[in-house]
Amino acid sequence: EVQLVESGGGLVQPGGSLRLSCAASGFAFRFAAMKWVRQAPGKGLEWVSSIDSRYATSYADSVKGRFTISRDNAKNTLYLQMNTLKPEDTAVYYCANDQERGQGTQVTVSS
Repeated sequence: EVQLVESGGGLVQPGGSLRLSCAASGFAFRFAAMKWVRQAPGKGLEWVSSIDSRYATSYADSVKGRFTISRDNAKNTLYLQMNTLKPEDTAVYYCANDQERGQGTQVTVSS
């Protein structure tokens, strides 16, 4: 059974940082392309960033230069380092493989 469990969300002031983690199990994580997506209140899912099995990364324009995706295959864990956070980054953040996504972790950016 595929399991993706996100953690690390919370309330942060504008300009602050958070690091999200996603613990993966039930599939061959080291061979899987992984991504982060988010859903802001009242909006649809938005792709944030991806990383493939060879560590190639890509980012949405809205987060480029501020967010960094990474993975630790030894720990079956995906990360998203988020710096210089803005109120418009407020959303539920999900990690996902090609077929499943986790339950999400809430990120709220507010003063």
